[in-house]
Amino acid sequence: MDKLSKPQIISHIEKSVDYTIFDAKWIPCSAKFVIMGTRPRGTGIIQIYEVSSGNLSLIKTIDKPNPIKCGTFKASSLRTRYLATGDFKGKLQLYDLEKPSEPVYSANAHGEIINAIDGVAGDSIGCGAPEILTGSREGSVKVWDIRQKDQPVATMEPVVGGSRRDCWTVAFGNSYNCEERCVTAGFDNGDIKMFDLRMMTLKWETNLKNGVCCIEFDRRDVAMNKLVATTLESKLFLFDLRTQHPTKGFAYLTEKAHSSTIWLVRHLPQNREICATAGGNGSISLWKYEYPEKRYIEDAEGIQEGVIGSLKLLQQSTMSSQPVNSLDWSPDKLGLAVCTSFDQCVRVIITTKLNLQ
Repeated sequence: MDKLSKPQIISHIEKSVDYTIFDAKWIPCSAKFVIMGTRPRGTGIIQIYEVSSGNLSLIKTIDKPNPIKCGTFKASSLRTRYLATGDFKGKLQLYDLEKPSEPVYSANAHGEIINAIDGVAGDSIGCGAPEILTGSREGSVKVWDIRQKDQPVATMEPVVGGSRRDCWTVAFGNSYNCEERCVTAGFDNGDIKMFDLRMMTLKWETNLKNGVCCIEFDRRDVAMNKLVATTLESKLFLFDLRTQHPTKGFAYLTEKAHSSTIWLVRHLPQNREICATAGGNGSISLWKYEYPEKRYIEDAEGIQEGVIGSLKLLQQSTMSSQPVNSLDWSPDKLGLAVCTSFDQCVRVIITTKLNLQ
């Protein structure tokens, strides 16, 4: 690729804060984003910032009793834009950011910290019920319908007496109509488990031999297409989900990146073939997936088997001396993103030339 045509990842605005940030999310249909974390004294904090004239303006600070680990807007409509959060005490809460003093919805979801959260069917193109997915250190994964108080609509956890692994990441997928929906979870021992919510069965599982830091479907609201998983030890896995072989499972590829833990992956909302990964060495990498000529072949017994394509590194840029622990693309502006790192800094970044990829 010619150097002039390669995307560039530019740190547009940087702002330091006096607390540890765990997550950042753009507020849909706005130039605002929220950051969530913990103050040094052990309480939680949510701050809303607005990008204006090349600067960040602090709009609101919301203090909470417990540190906040993760959040999402994906279970709310573009009209309400409620923020769902998971905290260190295992509490799931939904906030109207215009009136954040009391949550719109609250549940004691888990007995320990909620490590990961995801939502589905909140936006205008989603199908099915608006649901929130949580994964906890206690090893359980739960699905919540905000129209149903206190009780989850689905719980996936080990049998009584079974070993409980720390669930680090969760993701919704396959929500392309009002019946189909699946849940995928990644654990500290390298396990990935995919559950079919319609049938309430384990659809697929594998082990990546290292703790799974993040998993994400390229789109949650289409028939399953691709899944990316990132792990400790610098490994990135990409699975083609269109064809599942009864014994070999899904076709996949693996790449090494960042020379450190790959903390997360985020697909570009405007182009599902492009994704960004963030590493423990403070860098962000931009990738593009290229499909094979045929997405499946037939084996000797006539059973379809998936064929994997290739992953191309478009660009890599170092943002911080500390791990980049959250990143969120703007759903409205191509190439605009917010990221945070453990140097207590929030950065608004711009990635150029994505329309040419």
